[in-house]
Amino acid sequence: MSIITLTTDFGLCDHFVGALKGKLISGCADATIIDISHNVDLFNIPQASYIISAAWRSFPAGTVHLIAVDAELSAENRHIAILWNGHYFIGADNGILTLLTENILPEKIVEINIHDRLPEGSSAMDVFATVACHLTKGGTLNVIGKEITTGLKPMLEMHPVVAGDKNTVKGNVIYIDHFGNCVTNISKKLIKEVAKGRDFEITFGTKGHIKALKESYSDFTLNERFSLKDYEGEKLALYNEAGYLEIAIFRSNPHTVGSAKTLLGLNYRDVVTVVFK
Repeated sequence: MSIITLTTDFGLCDHFVGALKGKLISGCADATIIDISHNVDLFNIPQASYIISAAWRSFPAGTVHLIAVDAELSAENRHIAILWNGHYFIGADNGILTLLTENILPEKIVEINIHDRLPEGSSAMDVFATVACHLTKGGTLNVIGKEITTGLKPMLEMHPVVAGDKNTVKGNVIYIDHFGNCVTNISKKLIKEVAKGRDFEITFGTKGHIKALKESYSDFTLNERFSLKDYEGEKLALYNEAGYLEIAIFRSNPHTVGSAKTLLGLNYRDVVTVVFK
């Protein structure tokens, strides 16, 4: 089964998503098209990078991931396709794929060069759809692009920073999910490398403070006096399924009781600090 996933900042109000799916169906009618998200904030590179890095593991090898965020071809952003960990990724070289590939190098990267083979006036989505269909049919990267031996463009903003004395790691909120949970760019891997067995606490804003991580959202002490209901509204921190530090409110609801975003005052780009003891 051929699978193509879509991650875009197109939203669902306009025709863009439907038109893209139409292009894909026209070129590879047998492919299964799966939406990861179309609600990435407009041109938000860190958010798109997090979403695709969190989602790709759920798909089988051979899946083609089409990423359309800040995807227009320009002097600064070339179009690329990569083979990485058995998956194909198509997008602009604008930093989105840096988070994904920073620890495992891609098997192959090509700069897509088929633009002049398509009809005049073809858009970036025409290019991406053509490449996606080519790959789902078993085509090779060499046919649609020239191999790149240099690395991908780095993400230019919001890298976690390890202090010179290794006593703190400062990162940022890079994604706020449907529940209002705030995901940072500080990975479990980085914390373990810096901690070297030390305990740590998490600080944010002027008064935000969390002393210990939870194993799960419902990791609270239960006894005859306290049930899970008693802990609703408690703040917590944990490593999420994608392996990143996340700050949340237990059983939050942004529309009723509030969330980490509303109750703790956390917003996109806000600084979160891990302090080692």
